[in-house]
Amino acid sequence: MKFQNFFISLLILFSLISCAEKKEKISIIGEDNLEMQMIEAYNEGLKEFNRGDIFFAVKKFNEVELLYPQSIWAPRSTLMAAYAYYSKMYFDDAIFELKRFLDKYKNHPDTDYAYYLLAVCHYNQIVDEKKDLGQIIKAREYFNLLIKDFPNTDFAEDAYFKLELIAEILASKELYLANYYLDREKWIPAMNRYKNIVNEYDTTIFIEEALYRLVELNYKLGLIDEAKKYTALLGYNYQSSEWYEKSYNIVNTNYKKTNIKKDLKKEKSLLKKFKDLFK
Repeated sequence: MKFQNFFISLLILFSLISCAEKKEKISIIGEDNLEMQMIEAYNEGLKEFNRGDIFFAVKKFNEVELLYPQSIWAPRSTLMAAYAYYSKMYFDDAIFELKRFLDKYKNHPDTDYAYYLLAVCHYNQIVDEKKDLGQIIKAREYFNLLIKDFPNTDFAEDAYFKLELIAEILASKELYLANYYLDREKWIPAMNRYKNIVNEYDTTIFIEEALYRLVELNYKLGLIDEAKKYTALLGYNYQSSEWYEKSYNIVNTNYKKTNIKKDLKKEKSLLKKFKDLFK
């Protein structure tokens, strides 16, 4: 009787072990199938992306992330979803995916690319800097962050180039506002805008006119030493400039203080020349 009970107990034990092995085996098979589904989904996403169906492609890339969130394919799929949206100019959707990538996959090897693409998405939405600076400020922020955190990245050269263009755009807005105040004889607001160009955008094509206007305004307000200071600065850096010649004439001859109107034709020509760079 004891032997029979022992035998029954042994059978039960073997049955439990067998069930455990089967469960483990089923689990392993399930994981293998899941990985195959993941690879198939990723490849299908690439295929549809190349065909131009980005929405179905994004759906497949998102499936990959859901099926295998801990795999190396998950962050790749998120980036591919972002790039798919970017390629068809769905910039807001691309930005959403890129921010999700940066939040979820910190310290990923492709983080520099994510920041670059994020900056470009904002950069490509710059329409009219006189009405809305939101996109241009965001683009500058992410380009600067990219250069600061990844100075040796392959995307640094293009980031520097676009930052230079952004500086030109922002300087053109400052000059537009400064001349707006100048036209209405609001000397102090105009002077502050010109100073901002000198202090923040001294490498742009608008620096020479800004310096000249500061010479002109300071002379009008009786601040002769300040006018001479800006004339010297203009002469030191841009001696062959017509703006220096005008400044020199102001501080060295009997200049008519009341005549302080800007050359509108020249300004419009300069702005048009700059804006042609973006066509």
